Formats: sequence, C-alpha cells, structure tokens
Amino acid sequence: MSDPSTASFRYRLEQQPPRTDSGGLVRGASVRQFPVSQGIAGASMRLQPGSLRELHWHTNAAELGYVVSGSCRTTVLSPDGAATDTFGPGDVWYFPRGWGHSILGVGPGECHFILIFDNGAFAEEHTLSITDWLAHTSAAVVSQSLGLGMEWVAKLPKGEAYFAGGLVPDDPFARATPQAKPTLLTTHRYPLGAQQPLRVPGGGAQRTVTANEFPISTTLSGSVLEIEPGAMRELHWHPHADEWQYYLEGAAEMAVYLGMGQAVTEQFVTGDIGYVPMGAGHYIRNTGSGILRLLIGFNNGHYHSHDLNAWLASNPPDVLAANLGLPRTVAETLPKETLFIAQRRRTGD
Repeated sequence: MSDPSTASFRYRLEQQPPRTDSGGLVRGASVRQFPVSQGIAGASMRLQPGSLRELHWHTNAAELGYVVSGSCRTTVLSPDGAATDTFGPGDVWYFPRGWGHSILGVGPGECHFILIFDNGAFAEEHTLSITDWLAHTSAAVVSQSLGLGMEWVAKLPKGEAYFAGGLVPDDPFARATPQAKPTLLTTHRYPLGAQQPLRVPGGGAQRTVTANEFPISTTLSGSVLEIEPGAMRELHWHPHADEWQYYLEGAAEMAVYLGMGQAVTEQFVTGDIGYVPMGAGHYIRNTGSGILRLLIGFNNGHYHSHDLNAWLASNPPDVLAANLGLPRTVAETLPKETLFIAQRRRTGD
C-alpha cells in the first residue's frame, strides 16, 4: 500500500465511465483503480429486461451479489448440477470461485445489483466467458463438442459478448415472484432484506448474512447498515476481515485509524465505495438529513467486530481512569453496555 497518510479510502464508483452493451452496464473497482482495496474488489451492474450477463466463471474469486432494485434470474453450475433462482430487492447470492453462472434481467424494469469479490486483485482477465472461449476454439472442435453443424458454428459470436440482448423468457423461473422469508430459500439465495434486523432505538439497524445463515458463503459475509441522522456506527474494528462498503443512500463521514498517528477522514455520498483494512479502527457517521444506508462486505464467511465501548466497559474504572487521564468519577460514567450505533448527542450533553 502507498503512504497511509496520503491514501484514500473512498472511490467514486458511480461517477466512473461504465462498460455498456445490449442493455447492460457495469462499473468495477479492483486494487488497480482503488489501491487500498487489497482484499476485496467490487462492481455495480445494471441489466435491462432481457439483458444477459453471459455464461462465465471467475478463476480467482468467489462472488457475493446483492440486489438493490429490480429482479433478475441466475443460473449456476455446481458440482451437484445446475440451479436456477429468481432474485428481488434485498436478496443475496453467492457463487464459489470457478462455478459457472449467468445473470438475466427479467423486468419489469431495470435490475441493479452490487457484486463483491473476495480478492482485491480480481479483474476482467480473471473472468472466462463462453463466447470468448468458443471464438478462440477451432470451428471443427466447437462443432464436434456442441453437436452443431458448421453453418451454425459460423454464426456464433466472433469474440466475447459480455452482455447479450434477448427477450425476457416466458418460463416459471422468470415469472416467479421472489419470496420474502427470513430463512434460507435455496443453496445460492438468501433473502437478507426479509431478515429481522438488529435495531438500536434512535440509532439505526443492521441486517447481516454469514455462513451461519447462508452455509455456501464460506469466504464472504455481508450486512446492510442503516444509520439515523446524526447517529454513528461507533468506534470499532474487525479482527479477521477487510471491509468493503457501497453507499446505497445518504451522506456519511468515515475515518480510518491506521496506527502511528495516522488517521484518514473521508466524506461519502450515494454511489461511493469505501474500504477499511483488516484490524484498522474506524467509525461511520451519518452527516445527512435522511437515513444513511450502506452495503458492507467482509472477506470472511463469519462476522466479528470489536466495539470500543464494549471493550472499555469490560475494564475496571481505575484502569480506564489511569489510561485515559480521567478522574475515576468520570471514568465510571462511561457506557456500561454495547452501543453498536451511538445516537446523536443532544445539545448540552
């Protein structure tokens, strides 16, 4: 990593020029575009009805998807065979590294989803696509392998399609309405948006999906965090995972503490992504007038956080008084419970 005092922990993802074709659009960021994101890469993708993110697989990363809006259908090839699922807002999927899959927008409007990869170095060259493969294989081999006549082989794409345009399929999977149940629905789909959240009155809420709820998601976990105006996800760190953030709604301030007197403060708006290295201290504060919502990904199948107030509360008051240079009477007033989200301080507090 570059000098931490000059590093940025914010990247304006949705302000970057996208890749577009056949009703599909994608913006991505790996460690190349966002140098601090050593452990996680991500992308924002949109598909119009009938637009297909073609059959492909990733050679060096697993993929966690979160549907922001709209509906899509995925297919995935696993060692147990193929599976098809329909996803709606708040749903999550997970595809292990090397498992072939596709994503189709099924309408009625645009489907927007966020992709999180468990490798910061993940980039397009680590994605292998069916059209690119066939285009660089001899026609005779393709004909023999697929059982197609040479006249049809000649009509196949001459290079990678990436996005392919077509009709919305008229089949049960495309017509299915995503169910909203707070339980695992299929091997590859978890309805995070239907989960009962952890709520902090006056502060916000969090929904989290880990390998406990979603067993196939062994290398990635995620959460959707909501913070009320003026409230703050308290000072904390994650001891066994990097943190990747996509700001879904609102405005925020985040500061990343790196040790040795180094702390970097950034301002975020909708469409930005943020990053916190494993073990680095940080907070997230809502600086806007409305609810702050962000999607957070961790490159570990299990979620764990060390919150500063919980740590302080576990120590005797005399230890805190000595360490923080406070009178014991003041040290005794520090919170005795886990705040998780600290409410906005009232005037005069």
